[in-house]
Amino acid sequence: MEQDASTHDGQRLEVTVGGDEGSPRLDRVLAVLRPELSRSRLKALILAGSVSAGGPPIRDPAYHVAAGQTITIDVPEAVAPEPKGEDIALQIVFEDDDIIVIDKPKGLVVHPAAGHDSGTLVNALISHCGSSLSGIGGVRRPGIVHRLDKDTTGLMVVAKNDRAHQSLTAQFADHGRTGPMQRGYLAFIWGVPGRQRGTIDAPIDRHPHAREKMAVREGGREAVTHFELQAAYAGRDVKPVAALLACRLETGRTHQIRVHLAHLGHPLMGDSVYGPHFKTKAGHLAPGGQAALAALGRQALHAYLLALEHPRTGELLHWEAALPADLQLLKSALEAAV
Repeated sequence: MEQDASTHDGQRLEVTVGGDEGSPRLDRVLAVLRPELSRSRLKALILAGSVSAGGPPIRDPAYHVAAGQTITIDVPEAVAPEPKGEDIALQIVFEDDDIIVIDKPKGLVVHPAAGHDSGTLVNALISHCGSSLSGIGGVRRPGIVHRLDKDTTGLMVVAKNDRAHQSLTAQFADHGRTGPMQRGYLAFIWGVPGRQRGTIDAPIDRHPHAREKMAVREGGREAVTHFELQAAYAGRDVKPVAALLACRLETGRTHQIRVHLAHLGHPLMGDSVYGPHFKTKAGHLAPGGQAALAALGRQALHAYLLALEHPRTGELLHWEAALPADLQLLKSALEAAV
């Protein structure tokens, strides 16, 4: 039997020894009853005095337990290591004492997380900016006020001091409703919308079954995306097969554009998460388009436009980033088939 409870600094686990675990040794019994904790982790917890059986801590991994005994394990909250600076090249669009704007390449994770403890934008920024980022916005996400998915390219702004962080956080929360902020994306999608421009107003929440995905769900957080058709592309049969949209965010939910366009029935080209059932569409592309899409290997989304008010001077700043080479290749191939 297992019982879990939260403590002020971690989690308290309780297990009852059944007597059929195969060994009376404390470490081996716990390894059977709490398989999510590794043997080395359990041994470390025992030696640290975090395991007891209704009395003082048991510090001997070989201690023999008896059937029916209740064992308590106090698992301290994991403390994330502070990111280290790494010499990773950045394409800097603008920089002063308050902010830095970069054109993020594909494949670059924004901040450390499970499975990505190094090689992130944060690691690169710490190396580039030095101690000025320390403590701004949290140890694991210093200076970060918004993010782009790993394989989405384009413009990002990062705060270099607390004043800038507070100003940018407020501007991103407003999303241009009352201020000058703009965030524009270029999206290559399957199919062609039936109207020149439109708004997708559909709440977004975690997917009910696939926790790594988001989905349009009633009761989710408000999410609004505006789009305008830029170009339509024909396939090898001269019928419309794809399009280029310019999208503007009014809110900033995780995977918002990807989820909204899939919900509209026009998922991003190359999006294996939200548009996998559209893989057969590739067969309708001309050979050049098929080759460019296969070489892309990611969702066809680029943050091309960023406008904001400078945190210190109040000046309206505006940047645009050209399509990266892989998306430019896709665009040229789609245009050639028209």
